[in-house]
Amino acid sequence: MTQPHAPKIPRTMRAMVTMGHGGLDQIVYHQDWPCPTPGPQDVLIEVRACGLNNTDVNTRSGWYSKTVTSATTGDALENVGQQDPTWGGKPIQFPRIQGADVCGIIVAVGADVDKIRIGERVITDNWLRDKNDPANKNKTGYFGSECDGGYAEYTLINQHNALAVNAELSDAELATFSCSYSTAEGMLTRANVTDRDTILVPGASGGVGGALVQLAKLRGARVIALASDAKHHAVAAMGADRVLPRRPHDLAGALGNETITVIADIVGGPDWPRLIDCLDRGGRYVCSGAIAGPMVELDLRTLYLRDLSFFGSTVIGPAIMSNLVGYIERGAIRPLLAATYPLTELRAAQAAFISKQHSGNIVVQP
Repeated sequence: MTQPHAPKIPRTMRAMVTMGHGGLDQIVYHQDWPCPTPGPQDVLIEVRACGLNNTDVNTRSGWYSKTVTSATTGDALENVGQQDPTWGGKPIQFPRIQGADVCGIIVAVGADVDKIRIGERVITDNWLRDKNDPANKNKTGYFGSECDGGYAEYTLINQHNALAVNAELSDAELATFSCSYSTAEGMLTRANVTDRDTILVPGASGGVGGALVQLAKLRGARVIALASDAKHHAVAAMGADRVLPRRPHDLAGALGNETITVIADIVGGPDWPRLIDCLDRGGRYVCSGAIAGPMVELDLRTLYLRDLSFFGSTVIGPAIMSNLVGYIERGAIRPLLAATYPLTELRAAQAAFISKQHSGNIVVQP
């Protein structure tokens, strides 16, 4: 069999590089950044598209630090703790090429990788695991955080984290799946959502929110979505059974006779107690974000007297990404592509992402 032709790899590349914690001015365009070289187990991906996500914004601004108590804005923050400014509660090494949601073509491989993989179109499994202990959450890193990611012409990742996808979707569409949909599927798995559940999804018009709607419907659950009025049509098109205002004055009244057994939340903020009050006895709450603010009030009597269960969800199970690829290839879920920008306009793309005027995901392309 003739081996695929490997293109010539340049020594330098164009990249958008985050130089430190702060505002959008910390993202700097470089035309001659060193192109990475694969290690024995790595593949080199020519990036065709890279999706935006909250992790990029929160890591750049340092919002993950416990010294920060405000909502996510994407602006520079004062008093960012230097010991815990990332998702894992540790310092980050700058400069760093961020960007986790890569779709691209494998153009070179390390010595231990079969060359037949050259030419594959892949998306990235962003959780970097210890190969000898893959289920250990304490031994994980994240692509674009603990190592360079996809806001560049080329990127490196371990061969096991580059997942081939056979789908008639554009590169930009495929770049909407990795972070948002794996986050959503991880949340639904953690809360054990089934066809017996009615799930409430705040922030349903965003990337994770839209993924939650689709993936919960795939499990047979009834979905009640919260979104701003201008986005109701888009959220309904994702499959939500009902769409309510983003912040109803009387949430319990708006829900009427609905029995909410699960809340899947990435919003948090001041409306959080009203969400919890809507949970049925024995209900489950799962959280993977707090874009409206991380500090919330909880009456512990609500928690224990109503037999509620609370779940945090960050590190997903090892099988979730391969399952998602199967959903994509079967057409069981669809991309929610809101807009594309050239890589050089990453700052503008992040500003649009932060403004939350869009429905779905925003993607940059080199």
